[in-house]
Amino acid sequence: MPQVRTRFAPSPTGYLHLGGLRTALYAYLFARKNGGVFILRIEDTDQEREVAGAEEQLRKSLKLAGLTYDEGPDVGGSYGPYVQSERKGSYAPYAWALVEKGAAYPCFCTKGRLDQARTEAEREGRTFKYDKRCMSIAKNEARRRVESGEKHVIRQNMPTDGAASFDDALFGHIEIDTAQLDDMVLMKADGFPTYNFANVVDDHLMGITHVMRGTEYLSSTPKYNLLYEAFGWDKPVYIHLPLVMADATRKLSKRYGDPSFEDLLNEGYLPEAVVNYIALLGWNPGDDREFFTLGELEQSFSLDGLSKSPSIFDKAKLTWMNGEYIRRLPFGRYYELAKPWLEKALPDWGRDPKRLAELLHGRAEVLNRIPEMAAFIKAMPEYGLELYTHKKMKSDPAVARESLAFVEPILRAVEDWTEASLHDSLMPAITASGRKNGAVLWPLRVAISGLTSTPGGATEIAYLLGKTETLRRITAARERLAL
Repeated sequence: MPQVRTRFAPSPTGYLHLGGLRTALYAYLFARKNGGVFILRIEDTDQEREVAGAEEQLRKSLKLAGLTYDEGPDVGGSYGPYVQSERKGSYAPYAWALVEKGAAYPCFCTKGRLDQARTEAEREGRTFKYDKRCMSIAKNEARRRVESGEKHVIRQNMPTDGAASFDDALFGHIEIDTAQLDDMVLMKADGFPTYNFANVVDDHLMGITHVMRGTEYLSSTPKYNLLYEAFGWDKPVYIHLPLVMADATRKLSKRYGDPSFEDLLNEGYLPEAVVNYIALLGWNPGDDREFFTLGELEQSFSLDGLSKSPSIFDKAKLTWMNGEYIRRLPFGRYYELAKPWLEKALPDWGRDPKRLAELLHGRAEVLNRIPEMAAFIKAMPEYGLELYTHKKMKSDPAVARESLAFVEPILRAVEDWTEASLHDSLMPAITASGRKNGAVLWPLRVAISGLTSTPGGATEIAYLLGKTETLRRITAARERLAL
């Protein structure tokens, strides 16, 4: 078996969507598992759809995901260039070689004629297919017209009878009637190859042995194989991957607000969590494991684990997994990631940022939730007095009035405002008074945070707020409770 060579070949038309990320991941994992080579190729033959900066963003996203490619636009390799527009001059000779073989032909039909033919087909309720009109032009005459500068494309000459087939590693043998196939354009009037033609030529020239792509290309693959056969080239192994769906009826799409990989990272999902989750959308390791490092995926990945059924992207499941990843981070790494989000919420967040981050470490499943969870430190939120009611804590507004009156002088007397001193001042006093801890600490937490769920308890929050702000909030709470 020759060395495995896989590729990820996106078009630079936007951010890396999650279906594309999964295709890249599986191609990468298959190459690594088999000691092969993973290639990045940019397919930019459709110049009108290209988005400025998209190629750079695609490369950045792959690197953030940990998918290091062995050959590509910015790393080089023996089969470059790895951007199709930079290979533009290499495709026409192959197209003309097909013309000489009778497997393709120049077409001079105008847009007006083609539009009219499409309209007639639509009116008659049939699928439009080019009628091979220009096939009747002699090769010498066609070449003369091309050399004179007449506008033209080059079309593939599809067989009109028989079958075209291919074998897919996942879906098995697939065969279609060639009468269904249109004479697709190989070379456009602007001198660029179409996606389909450049794809085949480059896969051959770059020695690609295994092609992974979505099932939306299943119907196109017989056309590709006819090209391979016309050239006399070896065909790659095809692995068509089922779609990643938003729900049971719709595939993921940016148009409907579904997130790209970049969007998820900007929201505060960890790239390693996203990669882990995406790996399991369509692949099963054969056991009940859910958490994998990229290295473990490289060792475990197998085509045998691939599913034929579409997978549904469940953001809630990703969020859960991301929370697990965050909790397992060493605190130093977590603090590095959390700090920009804390600074966004609290530009002058002040007293003890590391302690605040420690308290948040196990609570924020996604980093973008940190600002909301920490915002109460900067400004007291609006809250209703019903928050003081907690049956388990034996608390209600009446209990809260009495408890805050009890606790305020104790806190005013604390000089060394640390968590330890706050704890050591409050807890013995509560015990000595015969009160229940919850009946004092619950109202205190609500009074100084305006929340029922906080990172840390009452003493931790008081420490983070500082003495002046803590007492100010207690005074304000007592005034509200007295009304």
